[in-house]
Amino acid sequence: MDILSALGDGFAIALTFENLLLALLGCFLGTVMGALPGLGPSNGVAILIPLAFTLGLGATPSLILLTSVYYGAMYGGRISSILLNIPGDEPAMMTCLDGHPMAKKGMAGEALSLSGIASFVGAFFATWGLIALAPQLVKVALLFGPAEYFALFALAFMTLGGVSSTNQAKSAFAAALGLGLAMIGVDTQTGVPRFTFGEVHLYDGLDFLVAIVGLFALSEVLIFLEERHGNASAEGRKLTVGRLTPPWSMIKQCTPTMLRTSVLGFIAGVLPGAGASLGSFISYSMEKRLVDKEGTFGTGDPRGVAAPETGNNAAAGGALVPMLALGVPGSGTTAVLLAVLLSLNITPGPLLFTQNPDVVWGLIAALFIANFMLLAMNIPMVGLFTRLLMVPPRVLMPVVAMVSFVGIYGISGSSFDLLVMIGFGVMGWVLRKLDVPLVPIILGTLLGNSMEANLRRAITIDNGDWWTLVDSPLSLGLWAIAIIGFVMPIVFGRVLKNKMQRKDEEGAISD
Repeated sequence: MDILSALGDGFAIALTFENLLLALLGCFLGTVMGALPGLGPSNGVAILIPLAFTLGLGATPSLILLTSVYYGAMYGGRISSILLNIPGDEPAMMTCLDGHPMAKKGMAGEALSLSGIASFVGAFFATWGLIALAPQLVKVALLFGPAEYFALFALAFMTLGGVSSTNQAKSAFAAALGLGLAMIGVDTQTGVPRFTFGEVHLYDGLDFLVAIVGLFALSEVLIFLEERHGNASAEGRKLTVGRLTPPWSMIKQCTPTMLRTSVLGFIAGVLPGAGASLGSFISYSMEKRLVDKEGTFGTGDPRGVAAPETGNNAAAGGALVPMLALGVPGSGTTAVLLAVLLSLNITPGPLLFTQNPDVVWGLIAALFIANFMLLAMNIPMVGLFTRLLMVPPRVLMPVVAMVSFVGIYGISGSSFDLLVMIGFGVMGWVLRKLDVPLVPIILGTLLGNSMEANLRRAITIDNGDWWTLVDSPLSLGLWAIAIIGFVMPIVFGRVLKNKMQRKDEEGAISD
């Protein structure tokens, strides 16, 4: 009853005119970001962070805007997957396998609408899962001391690659780089400047937002300039959508699939580092094993569209659970959202539900509202979103760069921050060329100071005894999960990645 009462208070906050308008804007912009190949939810949220701060929004409105962008981008990723056979982001890769064959059969509109319904079901289930699970995790988190928090942060770093990663060495390098960047500034215990090289602007450390916008948004501009210059795909100009609504028989056929994959996707999202890509893959794989008796998956089976779309949207909601309850992001996009919360002087974790209940429950209520908005928006406006695929990158990328520069300067008013942002942009471009993941860098920058503080506190409390880090059953359990999470991708990750690539290639060959 207390949860329902708190949710009612959240709806009172989310249903204000300003917050409804922000949710609508976020849903629209997020769908656009998701539909454009290569941007995806992480980049979409990072690009629009400066907008939230430039508008002077508070904590709750900022989160409503950016989480609506997050949900919208998860919806939008299916559009280019189905129509062009080009995933809008990695989780949408599995949607290509049956979505594009449906489009080739003249069922593009039905595939798009069905994927929108599946996205709604997955996100709706995940939001209820967030309501049920996050307060329970908070009760567990209250048992945490400094040693347990240090082990939890280690778990986040060691599992960040997820089970689909094939190169843990690059993930470890990226995490170490992020932790090194977090050390820049004045040591809070000794007052000694670290890695500032005499530059007074660095005494306060690096700004999370500057690093995120540089690494994600500006590096994306540089990637586009290098690889995707020119006009949009000629195929995009010949797109035809056809019938917009799927027949009732198709929805009825896919309902059991959507219910099963909602559960799978949510569990995948709650696991730190797994995220929507794993949710999409295991949902498709499980459904193929369960229901594909005639071998129709990969040839335009509607259930092959519903399964990955439900799974990846349920995982997107599930990833918010560890971020809000434990302060540990479950995916790359929630790492970006974590940076926004920290920049607003709000610390996610066990005390968030008691110290800032308006932020938590206002956000959860807004997720319900945004989900209904996205369902209502995506079916009738499919034609508009498909036309966006024809926007040339030479038009789109200058807008991204302008929002990044104007937004960051509007936040800090410092030209030095603009130079730092450019430096991060170049670094992000180089690292992406080397296939080094960017999310561990952001996570290291975000959590590095807290990790160091908890390590020092734990050692100090136990008079310098390092065994205190493994002195409780809870910390031992976290270290065990962390080690398993680091070793599993090395053992099984390559096999899993090869399966994903093989499925993608099968879809391309059948094209």
